[in-house]
Amino acid sequence: MLGILGIKLRIERENLGLTQEDLARAVGLSSEFISLLELGKRMPSLDSLKSIAEFLKKDISYFIRERETAFEGLFSQKTINTQAKSELKKFKKYCDDYINLEEAAGRRLELAPAYSHLSPDRLAIEERRRLGLGDSPIRNIFLLVEMNGLRVYRQSISEECKISGIFIYFEIKEAAFALINKNLSEGEQIFTAAHEYYHYLRDRYTDPIIDNPDVFMEEYVSLYHPREKFAQTFARRFLMPPTKVKAIIEKDMRSARLEFEDVVYLKRYFGVSTLAMIQTLRELEYVDYSQYKEFQALDDVAYEKTLFGRSTGLDSVRKAKILPSDRFKSLAVLVSGAQKK
Repeated sequence: MLGILGIKLRIERENLGLTQEDLARAVGLSSEFISLLELGKRMPSLDSLKSIAEFLKKDISYFIRERETAFEGLFSQKTINTQAKSELKKFKKYCDDYINLEEAAGRRLELAPAYSHLSPDRLAIEERRRLGLGDSPIRNIFLLVEMNGLRVYRQSISEECKISGIFIYFEIKEAAFALINKNLSEGEQIFTAAHEYYHYLRDRYTDPIIDNPDVFMEEYVSLYHPREKFAQTFARRFLMPPTKVKAIIEKDMRSARLEFEDVVYLKRYFGVSTLAMIQTLRELEYVDYSQYKEFQALDDVAYEKTLFGRSTGLDSVRKAKILPSDRFKSLAVLVSGAQKK
């Protein structure tokens, strides 16, 4: 609990742009004591914790509650209908099974750093640098995020549930999970994975996050919590580094106006959805608003098939209702073999 309290305290303090000295003065404690709290080396008295919580506008329970009850928070959300709750129960079972497999095999994933103050653009750059990616396309986002502590489960979820992705973190177990709706196109799943990875890096200690399809639309994302806009920006920068996009366009295409075939080529190169590629090109001012709306209205799947013989828009294993990660399947085989001996 000390570790959880310390991490949350640091994140909330930094979110307000306060130093340890600033917080200490505001709540009548010493900066040394605040430092020890953030390092998880001291337990505050109830009065001290109450003063800190009131100043940060948080309930005391926020700093000490266990995330093992995270799914209860998901099930209680008013936006979750009966059908969605049924799908979430499958996801909960996967999380429980995964954690049990890791404990049985004695193999736990290390967490990636938790960032608290970087802008989405800067965070994408720093995380790419940390992972040694340069500005090359990410060929397997699902494997990449999983090996960096975000366990991924792809599950078919009906449109009526209004779920594209979910992020959830179990604090006591230090285990993070992302649910990706497998009914999305392959490119959309990739983009959703990057979006949930931002929540993992930046929003780890908040409540579970459900992302519905509107969150991924520029026309609607501003209606949601600001973190969704940040996650969108991060996902685009992480998957499609502007330096690489610009290099390809300026060295290869060299045209004053991009055509739709250029967009399709770029989206295949980066392995993302057509919409994500168009949004990025508009941000970088290679596409104006009229082109943006024009390209959105085109049938990109048919266009891509005409140009390249096949489309990357559909998941090649889409018939499967669920898709556990390769690591999960590997652990299951390992534990099963050990139990038979």
